[in-house]
Amino acid sequence: MLLKVSKSSDVKESQVTDESLYRDRRRFLQASASLTAMSLAPSLSMWPAIGSASIDFNKIGKSDFSIDEETTPYDAVTSYNNFYELGLDKGDPKRNAQHLKVKPWSVKVEGECEKPGEYNLEDFISPGKVEERIYRLRCVEAWSMVIPWVGVELGPILKRFQPTSKAKFVQFKTILDPDNLPGQKRPVLEWPYREGLRIDEAMHPLALLAVGLYGKEMPNQNGAPLRLVMPWKYGFKSIKSIVSIEFTEEQPATSWNITGPREYGFYSNVNPEVDHPRWSQKRERRIGEFLKRETLPFNGYADEVASMYAGMDLKKNF
Repeated sequence: MLLKVSKSSDVKESQVTDESLYRDRRRFLQASASLTAMSLAPSLSMWPAIGSASIDFNKIGKSDFSIDEETTPYDAVTSYNNFYELGLDKGDPKRNAQHLKVKPWSVKVEGECEKPGEYNLEDFISPGKVEERIYRLRCVEAWSMVIPWVGVELGPILKRFQPTSKAKFVQFKTILDPDNLPGQKRPVLEWPYREGLRIDEAMHPLALLAVGLYGKEMPNQNGAPLRLVMPWKYGFKSIKSIVSIEFTEEQPATSWNITGPREYGFYSNVNPEVDHPRWSQKRERRIGEFLKRETLPFNGYADEVASMYAGMDLKKNF
């Protein structure tokens, strides 16, 4: 059943997308154990055994957080990408996607938590409800897309590792494989790519661990097999191909903040009142459209997330 949730942040639009790209939504097979029950598991023996779960793209649950907007064409979403590990030009990630080896895949969890360890992809996905959410995703160069992501809510996954009271932030790192990833042979960034969130941001129900898009498995160029999606932040905060999650007491370093601290802050919330030093962020161009539109605070999700930043100077804490 398609559930439409109207919010004051929704914007009615007319896009060029063929509705057949997303009308035929499929639903995931839900595992019998709920995320709540799994978060209370006393040992890893109660988790699925390695290889016991597989992602079934025949059944996908529709999220209440999906917005009522036409989506960006699939070909644009999968061929116009920022993924510097696979190249600097927007078309390089698709051309070089075969260099990213995604099977098998594991994620190391460490830091201020009670259940550190190395877990395979199925450990993250199978215990929970996998669903489709349609988000606006704003990238860093004043362009945007509307993408139906398939994944699992981040917060309940993180709770399973039982973060301690010292866990104020979460840091994510992507794969480091310079022998195979052509972009990592160049000192464009300090590798591996890393990102970070405040713990309450990571626990917000809009935050998503994505494993697919458009009802299909995640293409390599879009961050297979596991990526973050933070729809109220600029696109570079949604780190791709995650191999490490660390709970920290101190604010972690992030790749773009290391490279250009004047241009890229830790929070990187979409704020049209804060210009990038080299361009205005007051207007954006939706991929597939000719004219620009006004950029919305928090990318249109102010009703859902603005309370987390009450009292903060959002120009200073950009």
